[in-house]
Amino acid sequence: MRGTVAAVLACACLGAAASSSAPPAPVESTGLRSIAGWLKARGAEGYLAAEVADAVGIPRDVGVEVLAARQRGFRDAGVLRIAQIVQGDYLLFMVQSPGEVYFYLSTVGSGLRKALVSLPERNAVTPLEAAEAETNFRREVLYWEDKVAR
Repeated sequence: MRGTVAAVLACACLGAAASSSAPPAPVESTGLRSIAGWLKARGAEGYLAAEVADAVGIPRDVGVEVLAARQRGFRDAGVLRIAQIVQGDYLLFMVQSPGEVYFYLSTVGSGLRKALVSLPERNAVTPLEAAEAETNFRREVLYWEDKVAR
């Protein structure tokens, strides 16, 4: 009897170890799917201007000046946050505070693809460094996950 119990426990432990050794999914992947579904179901109709689509890397047909989007936005203490789903798979998070606008482009399946900061007063757009982009992007995903949960 003890041998059977030990064998069952050993199998359970081996199964747990095998499943934990699999590479983990990106932290935000589940959140991105939830956010995308929420925007599709509860987002307002909106659009994304061609110059923004070009800057962040969302493909568009020649001559298309605006891309349809489903979006939500919230303002907290002088910061405006907007999340958009564009062309069914692209998620764009925009964070606007005085003097700067951050853009985080992701896809539902592959996570963060591009992160930029626009400084309108300087008429400049620059990419964020990888570590800063990843940290800020994860913060945005958590922010929007919280909105989805409410």
